[in-house]
Amino acid sequence: MMITPVHRFRDIERKPEYLQPEKCVPPPSRASLGTMWFIRDGCGIACAVVTWMLVFYADFVVLLVMLVPSRDYVYSVINGTLFNTLAFLALASHFRAMLTDPGAVPKGNATKEFIESLQLKPGQVVYKCPKCCSIKPDRAHHCSVCKRCIRKMDHHCPWVNNCVGENNQKYFVLFTMYIALISLHALVMVGFHFLYCFEEDWTKCSSFSPPTTVILLILLCFEALLFLIFTSVMFGTQVHSICTDETGIEQLKKEERRWAKKTKWMNMKAVFGHPFSIAWLSPFATPDQGKADPYQYVV
Repeated sequence: MMITPVHRFRDIERKPEYLQPEKCVPPPSRASLGTMWFIRDGCGIACAVVTWMLVFYADFVVLLVMLVPSRDYVYSVINGTLFNTLAFLALASHFRAMLTDPGAVPKGNATKEFIESLQLKPGQVVYKCPKCCSIKPDRAHHCSVCKRCIRKMDHHCPWVNNCVGENNQKYFVLFTMYIALISLHALVMVGFHFLYCFEEDWTKCSSFSPPTTVILLILLCFEALLFLIFTSVMFGTQVHSICTDETGIEQLKKEERRWAKKTKWMNMKAVFGHPFSIAWLSPFATPDQGKADPYQYVV
């Protein structure tokens, strides 16, 4: 079999002297592990703020430009309630995806004591990340932005200023779904409002002047169309990744499958929780993933 650069790198990791546990700083105490997870990345923070501002702008146009001036009270109440509910769920999902530990491996756990606790037998090997000095479980990858190894890392998303991994993938999927829904809803309402303004007097179909109304509606239409396409694609790729039980990084690297194959339904329940319920759609419900298989540090 031809030995690729990846295989050569893993062969280096197999050598006991490569682990160099004496150079690793012991992991932080348990008292410091309860702190809130937040990535201090300037680009990610800016993208997260922009995300919230775009949602608030859409809500501003929907309410004050289209629904409040409408003469149809029932139409305004129904659409206003629906849009704001979806927008609230989208922002709540974004908040959970951003502030939830995606599955970070304890930093600096490649200590002599931890390696000895694994009770390695002849022929067994462990993999160490040279960047964060951690013993990597199977399917963990290092994120250069988070500066940690993340279990089942799919990718690092600047829009949520966090990695998408084992513990927060549900919230990221819900975020993309709700953003796609409010984008579609906004597009439909913009279309109906344009028709209404063409049939009626432009000065009566909005609280703003006609030029301002047109500019606000066009900007909302462009924003909604752009994010409808983007989040729909992301939602589809995430659902496909969950069903196939293969992360985005594993697909890109074409890594050899070393884990047990499960049904699509079992993979969905592993991310959204057991059993199936309305809680799947709630960003406030923490997935009850049942009894998970222990992570294997030893190969």
